[in-house]
Amino acid sequence: MTAVEFAKRGLGFGLALVVVLLIVGQLLGQPILLGYVATGSMEPTMGAGDGFMSLPSAVTGDIEEGDVVVFQARELHGGGLTTHRVVGETEEGYVTKGDANPFTDQDGGEPHVTDGQIVAKAWQVNGEVVTIPHLGTAVMGIQGVATGAYETVASVLGLTATASSNGLGAMLVAIGVAMLGFGTVFERLGPTRRETTRRRSRENVIAFWTTLGLILLLFVTLATAAMVVPSGTSEYELMSTESPTDDPQIVAPGATTELTRSVDNAGYLPVVVIHDAESGGIRANPEWQTIGIRGSGETTVTLSAPDETGEYTRHLGEYRYLAVLPPSVLVWLHGIHPFVAIAAVNGVIVGITVAIVLLLFGSDNLRVRSAGDHVPLPTRLERRLRKWLRDRE
Repeated sequence: MTAVEFAKRGLGFGLALVVVLLIVGQLLGQPILLGYVATGSMEPTMGAGDGFMSLPSAVTGDIEEGDVVVFQARELHGGGLTTHRVVGETEEGYVTKGDANPFTDQDGGEPHVTDGQIVAKAWQVNGEVVTIPHLGTAVMGIQGVATGAYETVASVLGLTATASSNGLGAMLVAIGVAMLGFGTVFERLGPTRRETTRRRSRENVIAFWTTLGLILLLFVTLATAAMVVPSGTSEYELMSTESPTDDPQIVAPGATTELTRSVDNAGYLPVVVIHDAESGGIRANPEWQTIGIRGSGETTVTLSAPDETGEYTRHLGEYRYLAVLPPSVLVWLHGIHPFVAIAAVNGVIVGITVAIVLLLFGSDNLRVRSAGDHVPLPTRLERRLRKWLRDRE
């Protein structure tokens, strides 16, 4: 491969990766390394359709005045993701504002933004946001084509006509699987090509470490999903009023109230659940607990109302980790950073999996021989078991 071909492939891969990250980020409601603005509310910092580098809130540290953040709004844009600048901070949360807007979001009816609502922060160098002109315009164009295609197919097949995130994502996955299937069929049934090179690889031999790597990738993916998917931030509405009622979330100014939160574990491994206050005026007791296999537990959530009347929102984060380490160790690792705890759990899973595979199969490459259709499957399994027992004697 020449340098020019290598550069072309690298550029093509880079562009494809950018588009995939942006589209997947939009489907998940979470910018992944890249984001974009769809309106001109941040001009002249970012024009409508400009892209920017986004850093997940979990790794950015504390939010400061002047930071441009991506947060899950409650009123703006119908409650969607909004990219605005932090211009102040109060006990109730952050005050945000679009650079082109004459008033803050909170003056327009948006509640104060809490840490639990912030999903990412724009990368800034010397106080200036690093932008990618017109990147978002291109992606929105691609999304428009995909949405139109989905609605056309949906109308023909009698599916839901609205291109929701799940429906559009499912269609993209289906297209990918179909293309893979057609490619395989054409490769199998298409015209054969004469081989002009001599094969150096051994047929029917499966590389041990490649196979083990795929197994580990599967296990780590499933383990991470089991920890990340059930985790998240919960919102609790609280009204501070001079006329409290029996509703535990409508209280007098300065009062506190308690709610009971259920914690369930539908998996087949015990989990350690940690509750973190992601806004002021909220705490959980106990702060962490171990939930057994397919078990459940309860935690008490205490909400505190400010002395001023009004409606307030409290945020409580929930983090889950597979209990493959002592709970106290997982709590300590979580205190360093949630990513550290997740990495430690995955490290233990990788170590255990490697040890079991090496103990059972050794580290030699696996050779697959065809036993013929006339040999029943139970007989093949019996032969493999006898061979494994002989190797261990």
